[in-house]
Amino acid sequence: MDDQMHTLAESGQAPREDTAMIGREVWPVTYPRGEVRASDFRVVEVEVRQPRPGEVLVRNTWTSVDAALRLRLRETAPPGYFPAFPLGEPMDGIMTVGEVVESRADGFSPGDMVWHASGWRDYAVVEAGRQALGGVGTLTKLDVDAAPPQAHLGALGANGLTAYAGLFHAAGLRDGDVVWVSAAAGAVGSLAAQMAKIRGHRVIGSAGSDEKVRYLLEELGLDAAFNYKRGPLPDLLREAAPDGIDVYFDNVGGDHLEAALGALLRSGRVAICGMISEYAAKEPPHGPGNLMLAVTKGLTIRGFRASGHTHLLPEMRRQVGAWVREGRLHCRETIVDGLPQAPLALAGLLRGDNTGKTLVRIDGGTHRENTVD
Repeated sequence: MDDQMHTLAESGQAPREDTAMIGREVWPVTYPRGEVRASDFRVVEVEVRQPRPGEVLVRNTWTSVDAALRLRLRETAPPGYFPAFPLGEPMDGIMTVGEVVESRADGFSPGDMVWHASGWRDYAVVEAGRQALGGVGTLTKLDVDAAPPQAHLGALGANGLTAYAGLFHAAGLRDGDVVWVSAAAGAVGSLAAQMAKIRGHRVIGSAGSDEKVRYLLEELGLDAAFNYKRGPLPDLLREAAPDGIDVYFDNVGGDHLEAALGALLRSGRVAICGMISEYAAKEPPHGPGNLMLAVTKGLTIRGFRASGHTHLLPEMRRQVGAWVREGRLHCRETIVDGLPQAPLALAGLLRGDNTGKTLVRIDGGTHRENTVD
């Protein structure tokens, strides 16, 4: 995207006469039709204003890339969800971590590492105490002695909260439950699968490649795993869980949810945190044709979001932080270097190219994977 850099003059903003700080921001310029492309965005250089009373200036270092961003890259986001990203403006509502450069807010000092929700840009002026992303993205000081800063965008942040709340609250995990996690090699799925294993459950994971299946079995230690592209989904699930499942942690929806309904035992539970099969579909995807099983089996199907469980953040961070320190929970990262590459990182995630948490390191220029233990 380097050739799409726009200067202040090109974006219609007049530079000040005195010396000012300049930063880059990624703006959507058109809503993708199907696959996300670099041409749907441009990188714009903007003047960074000074913080006002109650605000801090943050130099962003890591920014998150999440599949659900695709839901906001359309004219209208799903009802009840966060609003669509306006075209030709910075993308507010993306989790990021960075260092406080200047503070005019109580409780924050230069040098503090924080998270907030003004990602996909070099610098952000953030109002302390202002709720963002339903409370998940409110400006928060981070303890980076216990874990590297980027871990707070994954296991110790919204992804960890989603997995934790989904398993232990939305699904109401019980002793002896057999659990299936779809997209189990992704940012949330890999955490949910490991949490269930740590609690002593039999866990089945599914993913979209043989390499990811090996990761689930050999690195995460799941009891069974399968590549959903290798055959009819109900058959693959039946082979992995011949006696059925009690809990389905759903990241995919569509045919995966249909297969789960068939495999769930009486009084089984479904926790739905995402439906990636629908995010970029040009046509309505295949949906469950067997919902009557929810009645006949007495199933509970519950959708949830991390922003509805922010009260669990302190508990989750204590517990998950302990699991990470003890080496019981592993956090694979797919790192893309360079802010201009953020749209391509999102496109790769939606294609299934990533393993674990996808992150953009704002300064840099290469791609690699990393494991944080």
